[in-house]
Amino acid sequence: MRPSYIRDALLASVVAGNGAMALSGRNGTTCTYPKLYDAKLEDLTGGLESGCFTSVDLVKTYLARIDEVNDQLHAVLEVNPDALDIAAQLDAERAAGHTRGPLHGIPILVKDNIATCDKMNNTAGSYALLGAKVPRDSPTVAKLRAAGAVILGKTNLSQWAQYRSNNGTSGWSSVGGQVYGPYYPHEDPYGSSSGSGVASALGLAFASLGTETHGSIVMPSNRAHCVGIKPSVGLTSRYLVVPISLHQDTVGPIARSVRDAATVLSVIAGADEYDSYTSAIPNGGVLPDYLRARQ
Repeated sequence: MRPSYIRDALLASVVAGNGAMALSGRNGTTCTYPKLYDAKLEDLTGGLESGCFTSVDLVKTYLARIDEVNDQLHAVLEVNPDALDIAAQLDAERAAGHTRGPLHGIPILVKDNIATCDKMNNTAGSYALLGAKVPRDSPTVAKLRAAGAVILGKTNLSQWAQYRSNNGTSGWSSVGGQVYGPYYPHEDPYGSSSGSGVASALGLAFASLGTETHGSIVMPSNRAHCVGIKPSVGLTSRYLVVPISLHQDTVGPIARSVRDAATVLSVIAGADEYDSYTSAIPNGGVLPDYLRARQ
């Protein structure tokens, strides 16, 4: 399935061909519109800062991309009905001269065993949890929101993160059906964070969150040709994440580059009062500069 190109929501046109279309942005800025398939954070933030497009435009574009492929690949369980309103609020903050960081106004998808306290479900792929309410966002989601990210929706997964039975199918859930890999018809997505891997690979969001107990970030990332970071247990909070193993569960990012994955990790990592394992983060809980470490 060949990925389409990013849509310019302002001009209601599709940027096609192998190159980028040059258009006029704020103050006569020459705008280039990256393909969603390989758009990096610097491409998206550059367009937002220059006024070539807004966060609302990005949300509309990613929603259109989800609509384009999701009937075949089943990577996304549901989209956030408030995503456009959240993006508009973040656009207003940017227009007023305030940005919360590099993820300000950037759409991100979240695996559906990670709780979001909003109008979306938190099912782990099972009808048993459909409609279940949570008291608050999981800490990783709360940190993303505080950093200005737009939680675009929830990704499909292996039901109960692959611990439904001894003969579970990778990427299948009763709520979302079978996730298929991005590069070959009916390809095995290989791991419980399958929807997150496929979504990041095909530009359904800038990046996504997955979880790992035994390979469920690194394996679907490998299959999707993405960068998945499986943090050490306790580096990211597991509070309000459907549990499997206290000693192995962890939450991490899946993105299309090391730099982008490291940027997301730098936001979601850190101590949390609801997860005692995070109290063991070394150096008094002070996190390293992950972006500097990759250079």
